[in-house]
Order: sequence, then C-alpha cells, then structure tokens
Amino acid sequence: MEFQDDAFVLSARAHGDTGAVVDLLTEAHGRVAAYVAGGASRRMKPFLQSGARVVADFRARTSEQLGAARLEPVGEGPAALFDDPLALTGLAAAAAVAQGALPEREPHPGAFYGFEALMAAFAVPDVWPAVFVRFEAGLLEALGFGMDLSRCGATGATDDLAWVSPRTGRAVSREAGAPYADRLLPLPGFLLGAQAGLGDGDVGAGFALTGHFLERNVFHALNRPLPPARVWMIDKLGEAGRL
Repeated sequence: MEFQDDAFVLSARAHGDTGAVVDLLTEAHGRVAAYVAGGASRRMKPFLQSGARVVADFRARTSEQLGAARLEPVGEGPAALFDDPLALTGLAAAAAVAQGALPEREPHPGAFYGFEALMAAFAVPDVWPAVFVRFEAGLLEALGFGMDLSRCGATGATDDLAWVSPRTGRAVSREAGAPYADRLLPLPGFLLGAQAGLGDGDVGAGFALTGHFLERNVFHALNRPLPPARVWMIDKLGEAGRL
C-alpha cells in the first residue's frame, strides 16, 4: 500500500525515542495512522500540531499494518491561530471529533473538504462556530447518518421548518411539530441555507442537534462518549456568549 495525498494532522503522540505516530485526515484515503521517523524532534514538532496541513508520502506492507509516512508541511497551519485561544479550542475539538468518528482507511473526501473549510473559518471569530456545526452535519452525512432537512417528515411541507425529530433525523414544520415541541430538537435556520443568518441561540441549538446524532449514531456504537475536547469547546463558547 503506497500513496501520496494531501492531509491534515489530527493528532500525534511520541513513539520510541525519536518517532511519532500521527493520525492524518487525508483527501482521498480517509483517516490514516502512520509512523513518522524523527517526529519527536524539535524541527518536526511544529508541523505535527493538530490542524497542520501536510503532503503525506505513505507506505505500508499490507493494508492492516501501521504504515510509515514522510510529511512535508504546507503553509503556516495552526500557527495563525495562536493569538486566539477560543479558535484553538475549536481546532482541538474538530480534530478530536474527526478522529473519533471516522473509521480508519475509509475514504471520505467530504470530511476532508469540510475540515478544510472549517480551518479557513477559524480566522473569522463570528463565523466559525456555525461552520463547526455544519462540519459535524457533514460528518454525519458522510457516515450515512445525515439529517433530512429538505421537507417536513410529517406533512411534506418545505416552508417554516422549525424542528428535527430526534428519532428519524427528519425536519418537522412549526405547525406540525407544535404539539410535540418538548420532544423535538430545535432546527436553527442557518442549517437550511446561508441566507438565513444567525439568530440568538442558533449555534447552541446546532451543537445540540449534531451532538445528539453523533452521540447516538456514531460514538455510542463505538462505546465512547462525545470527545471531551468538544464539551470543553462548547463550555468556552458559552462563557464567551457565542452560543
């Protein structure tokens, strides 16, 4: 197994005296773990931070074996966010969600492009929390658990969609859902289209929505909780009045 691919670093941990095992989100090959020789060196450590963009040359004898990779950095990566602790918290959460949710060596180019868009959005403080919600909705879609927000699951109406069924993931119109509002999940308008804008509480509602389906359909099946980094990020956004 051998390939070269664009990738983002999700995590890195020391392995042996000088190496590191790096978890990568690649464009065409999905999430891949690889041993990087010299990854523990001072020269390499800045390029192995979560969110760093690299070109990876990967080799493995078999598809089951931990492969080895040579990484070439691209751009300045997360260094541009060092003056924004909240954005760094979001970056850590995004990497943890992607690493925890995506199966290894299963191509999901949509997840790569979503992560790429989120990395760009971190430079815009007022925008990235909503983009993060969209990133999580895209992960659910890529994994086969996407929500159907195109029409009301009860009536077929396409207007005034206000809720999502926590059981089916289908949208529900305001009128049809009114009698069951306490059992439905609020649907923030920005998930229906870019023109909707952001209202008070929309980001928090978005995280509650994607978090419900990530927990139920993805992490519960893996016998894991939602990543603590995600919980920490939402706490910090709440303290900053950004939900």
